[in-house]
Amino acid sequence: MKAVVMAGGEGTRLRPMTANQPKPLLPVGNRPVMEHILRLLTRHGFDETVVTVQFLASLVRTYFGDGDEFGMHLRYATEQTPLGTAGSVANAEDALRDDTFLVISGDALTDIDLGALVATHRRTGALVTTCLTRVSDPVDFGIVIQDGDGRIERFLEKPTWGQVFSDTVNTGIYVMEPEVFRHVERGRPIDWSGDVFPELLRLGAPLYGHVADGYWEDVGSLDSYRRANADVLNRRVDVEIDGFEVSPGVWIGEGADVSPDADLEGPLIVGAYAKIEAGAAIKAQTVLGNNVVVMGGAVVERAVVHDNVFVGPQVSLRGCVIGKNTDVLRAARVEEGAVVGDECLVQEEAYLADGVKVYPHKTIEAGAVVHTSVIWESRGSSALFGPRGISGLVNVEMTPEHVVRLASAYATTLRKGSVVVTARDSSRAARALKRAVISALTASAIDVRDL
Repeated sequence: MKAVVMAGGEGTRLRPMTANQPKPLLPVGNRPVMEHILRLLTRHGFDETVVTVQFLASLVRTYFGDGDEFGMHLRYATEQTPLGTAGSVANAEDALRDDTFLVISGDALTDIDLGALVATHRRTGALVTTCLTRVSDPVDFGIVIQDGDGRIERFLEKPTWGQVFSDTVNTGIYVMEPEVFRHVERGRPIDWSGDVFPELLRLGAPLYGHVADGYWEDVGSLDSYRRANADVLNRRVDVEIDGFEVSPGVWIGEGADVSPDADLEGPLIVGAYAKIEAGAAIKAQTVLGNNVVVMGGAVVERAVVHDNVFVGPQVSLRGCVIGKNTDVLRAARVEEGAVVGDECLVQEEAYLADGVKVYPHKTIEAGAVVHTSVIWESRGSSALFGPRGISGLVNVEMTPEHVVRLASAYATTLRKGSVVVTARDSSRAARALKRAVISALTASAIDVRDL
């Protein structure tokens, strides 16, 4: 049986994390949430999957490729404009019209038994079988009521409490027969639960529900994103965690360098090739991504820290999310519920209050106290030169890429054939950065005299 993974949504409620990456690529337990879905499909014997993509589609295609790594064949159906949940699947009709197929969201986290769902579909002879689960707060979901045989009698999307008539909600996982495409209108965005299913009920088509056991979380908001990561740590959901469980609830990734004098309190995950220095404290309910560096004196607690983040000495991260390639410098504090997007710089002693959102590529200047979200402006210093010229931490603020840009900019102020003298100290970092400077200058037709 084929599967369809819907991966085209923009994830507006998850911004700033989804400002520059699609929701299915958000890491949960240090794997993209859609990767957990593909591995679930593989475990249940699905070996051919169509992925519907629209927002930042190339990033999804690049990451997952042809699916060989996950033991399946992936093909992609690209929407030029958003088509809705039903329209996006109908866009892939050519690949699905020959047999029963399963539809699942690429931005949910679940370990539901898909085999039992398929068995219910075959037993009832349904046109569509909807996977249902019970939740304590159904108002954010589509609720469903069934008769005694499991046949669906009514759908209602996102009801108020006064409209709630059931605690069973639609998970967005379906088993369908190809004949369903006859009922999907073309030419406009159209959804399964809001458009197609009510029409099928009106026509008397056989729609059945399967109430599933197991874990399911719609990763559609910042709260649910944090909750999903916590549920992975607490093993409430059956997914794979990369690395080794070195003590109960403490997972350490391949090549990670963790000082024996660091304070680790599980459950937590330390990603591959991360570095935790002596005196750092990594507290419970924390996920550290790959290549993260945490300096001595830093405290990270109940935080989700994405790949390639630098956490300086005496930094405090509590209950927050830090996007990839971000640097948080000495004694900065990021408080509960705050979210810092990708490739940001939080300078020394800056303070981000509860719930603040910082969008990608922003700088929070040293000592700043931020109580409101930073969306358009960058609250950083415009000065490149300080009292000691251009300075910064090696491979954090002063990277080879940054140095190349500086040298190239400097070269534009010189006449062709000008001579520049370069020198360095004895460190390996200085040697690497000086070579970057020389390469940029010579590429700009500047003569270099190296001392």
